[in-house]
Amino acid sequence: MFLSQTIGIDLGTASVIIYVKGKGIVLREPSVVALDRSSGEVLAVGEDAYQMLGRTPHAIEVIRPLRDGVITNFEVTEKMLRAFLRKVAGRRFFFRPRVVVCVPSGVSEMEKRSVIEVCTDAGAGYARLIEEPLAAAIGAGMPVNQARGCMVVDIGGGTTDVAAVCMGKIVASRSVKVSGDAFDAAVLDFFQQAHRLDIGPVTAEQLKMHIGCALPRPEPLARDIIGRCMDTGLPRAVTVTSDDLYQAIAPCLEPIFTAVRDVFEQISPELTADILDSGIMMTGGGALLYNMDKAFSARIGVTCMVAQDPIACVAVGTGRALENPAALSDVIYDYHGSDTGNYFNV
Repeated sequence: MFLSQTIGIDLGTASVIIYVKGKGIVLREPSVVALDRSSGEVLAVGEDAYQMLGRTPHAIEVIRPLRDGVITNFEVTEKMLRAFLRKVAGRRFFFRPRVVVCVPSGVSEMEKRSVIEVCTDAGAGYARLIEEPLAAAIGAGMPVNQARGCMVVDIGGGTTDVAAVCMGKIVASRSVKVSGDAFDAAVLDFFQQAHRLDIGPVTAEQLKMHIGCALPRPEPLARDIIGRCMDTGLPRAVTVTSDDLYQAIAPCLEPIFTAVRDVFEQISPELTADILDSGIMMTGGGALLYNMDKAFSARIGVTCMVAQDPIACVAVGTGRALENPAALSDVIYDYHGSDTGNYFNV
């Protein structure tokens, strides 16, 4: 029964990714839950619930129980995670798995404790934590255990984590609450301000992915979008271009640029030289925004590259830590920050 083994979970604001030791990634679903408003019963989770966003009657509520990288609704997160664990194992949920969960680098001790508790309440035997930027660096294949500095920028759904890593440790880091969700909000705000039009969050996210950009495209793209006129309340169609979305999203990148600069200011000249030589690795779903790597390279003056499958890097990094505990045991902690010791040998 593979759930009796240790598993890794990327419990993200936008999606949940589960990695099972020896099997790889076995689940990748949106962090969305549909509830019956009167009874609180879970009607759908993950992709099924995501498809309901903006389309449900009043009796059904669709929510994201995590925001800005932390749990905002403990009970719903526990129900969602339990459903995902059962989805992975079927009904054969006989053994309580050992779980390693990723958390943003800037979360408080109380927020760490809440992650531990929600995992154990969802059915884990016990849980430990690994910091997201470190897991992302491992998942992207960066040489985190060498005596050379490297830098990762992990642009997730709720937070962006920037970290300089050397010899298996985070040397300096910054976490900002600007990421994929902020890009979506900027698209929504653009339609309201420029066109007096309300569109749904799913439409905004799809626009961001399909024609959004961090630098203008060589050949601008255009889409016709139908929304609700804020003045008449009636449906209305408008045309939006990739240049429009660039103007909307570009200001959101400034706090991330600042976070990268702040991390450089905290590290030694030797580590700075290492990073200049190796470049900056970009992970997370936000890294997939068109021209994101070029925007960072131009602004920071350091070569930036997007990891292969950047969305899965955090979960893959957790999995690699599970597969090789002897080499990576120093990066996994309980919520007090102590080493896990014989955690993998229990």
